Amino acid sequence: NMIQVSQSYGAVKEILPIYPWVYGLILAILVGLVMIGGIHRIGQVAGTIVPVMCVLYVVAALWILLINFNAIPGAIATIFQQAFSPEAVEGGIIGVIVQGFKRSTFSNEAGVGSAAIAHSAAKTDRPIKEGLVALLEPFIDTVVICNMTALVIVITNVWNNPEYEAIRKAEQGAALTSKAFGSQISWFPILLSISVFLFAFSTMISWSYYAERAWEYLFSERSLIVYRILFVIAVFIGAIAEPKSVINFGDATFFAMALFNMLGMYFLTNKVLEDLNDYQNYLKQPKL
Repeated sequence: NMIQVSQSYGAVKEILPIYPWVYGLILAILVGLVMIGGIHRIGQVAGTIVPVMCVLYVVAALWILLINFNAIPGAIATIFQQAFSPEAVEGGIIGVIVQGFKRSTFSNEAGVGSAAIAHSAAKTDRPIKEGLVALLEPFIDTVVICNMTALVIVITNVWNNPEYEAIRKAEQGAALTSKAFGSQISWFPILLSISVFLFAFSTMISWSYYAERAWEYLFSERSLIVYRILFVIAVFIGAIAEPKSVINFGDATFFAMALFNMLGMYFLTNKVLEDLNDYQNYLKQPKL
């Protein structure tokens, strides 16, 4: 949550001269209002803004890739060359792999166990169907959107431009993406800032629901007001904190979640396979 707030602020400050505490206060109020409405309000808001932000972002990325179509093979080759070069990042190839796992987990939550909390609230006669729907998330987030972003950054040569070295070291991904898109579409940083804001806002309200369910399980429903106040405060802190510190904290908490979730997934593998086979047999049966 704090990572998304920090990244969102990093993009917005590229075009708006705004104080971090003002931005954080506005976000905290908006998130608090949505949280009061519960899961139905969260679902309505996320269901409205997520498709919009995805369409805006993908269309702009496709446009840049199409006008630079001839540079795509070279960009892909550069990505592989840099990823497997001995000098890649500070930790060599192992460092690249570790960084890749960290960022991909942040992108799609695969293996963390958080998205399952939202999917478990869906009404369905066969839970395995919802699990198959959940498989689309990593594909859209990482395979489509993240790969398109990477290609745009490489094609525009923002990734190795000394002018943006400070942004890269601070791990301000949204700001770096803004520079890449802005070099091709002059007005796009404004649209990107709106898109990143929607990404961040939808992530915050989604994670507010995840943590709310965990809090209720641990401390009962009567104390949810305490959790909601703490969450809104965390939103504010995320806007004023140093981005790199926030990202490192988020990576650590993701690892802690994934450790226990992956252990549980290992013990439930046979059960999932059994349900999948049962569903496949159901699909093969003739329908009356």
